[in-house]
Amino acid sequence: MKKICIIGGGAAGLACAVFLGRKGCDVTVLERGARLGRKLSATGNGQGNVTNTAVSAERYFSDDREAVKSALARFGAEETVSFLESMGGIFLSDARGRVYPASKQASAVTDLFRRELDGLKVHTVLNAHVKDLAYQEGFKIVWAEGRMRADAVILAAGGAAAPSFGTDGNAYALAQAFGHTLVPTRPVLVQLRCDKEGVRGLKGIRVDALVRVLRQKKELYRCRGDVLFTDCGVSGDAVFRASSYAQTGDELLLDFLPDVSRERLARAIAANQNELLCIVNNTLARTIQKRANGDMARVSALVKEYPLGVTGTLGFDCAQVTRGGIPLCETDASFQSKKRAGLYFAGEILNVDGECGGYNLQWAFTSAFCVSEAIGRA
Repeated sequence: MKKICIIGGGAAGLACAVFLGRKGCDVTVLERGARLGRKLSATGNGQGNVTNTAVSAERYFSDDREAVKSALARFGAEETVSFLESMGGIFLSDARGRVYPASKQASAVTDLFRRELDGLKVHTVLNAHVKDLAYQEGFKIVWAEGRMRADAVILAAGGAAAPSFGTDGNAYALAQAFGHTLVPTRPVLVQLRCDKEGVRGLKGIRVDALVRVLRQKKELYRCRGDVLFTDCGVSGDAVFRASSYAQTGDELLLDFLPDVSRERLARAIAANQNELLCIVNNTLARTIQKRANGDMARVSALVKEYPLGVTGTLGFDCAQVTRGGIPLCETDASFQSKKRAGLYFAGEILNVDGECGGYNLQWAFTSAFCVSEAIGRA
């Protein structure tokens, strides 16, 4: 019987454990934290956004999008829903294609995995922070309280985002010890820092806006959704989606009335005696009027195109996902290392990240399936 060690008890690691446990493999999951699936239990603002019906390779960023496309063709959103429902529960999509458990409880998704692993008699070791991974006639894995040997190892310990969940980038060093390189990492799906003048006095204001990302005046991306002003920039659903495309030096343009034409807006402002009452939030109105400096044409323009210069992000501590990681060009089609046979990668540790909306959990399940199928055939 093949002895498999999975390093990381997040979404990718748990999915690998179920897939391989169902194949009859001897599976051990090493999780550095005190509980399995801590990050999974927080996904989708705690509601469990597990995938998206609009999944496609174009929604992802990677050094090899064709490899991503090929993997998604093998295990996409439909397969993910079938897999999750095979453990129990009902999963439904919303108007934006985001798929959630009917209960809207992410922690319940984690509970499904835990129960399944118990039934499959998968061995789990908590508080097992792996310090050393080596190969000598098989893999040797060492952590503070123990050690084990395995025929194959799956690195599924995540990236560098959200270190409060135990994903601080430590696993990259385990891969680099086998000669792997690292695509430089940066935080995505994260709040953006913006120029102070544009957000001063607006902390706590929430609006439904069209957000456009511009680089050197060229539009890279646009989306509509919640924008929440903070003391140093902007947050909210639309900003998290835009953060996949924005970088320092870019410009955000916010349209506070995406359903209203410029002509209708101009008429309303004129009838409003050049005020913005019942047009935008009063605090926001005062900021717009101050920036316009008495120019009413400028007031109307700022309602439709409010500029914010991007100065950075809140960093990995506040990010949901990591961009960068182990490049796909250093793995085969099943995400087995080209440096060391028997070493596999699944989930966020790879240089693949998706847009906001369930795409990153889909990648965790997709890569886990590909890895598990390969190990099952070996």
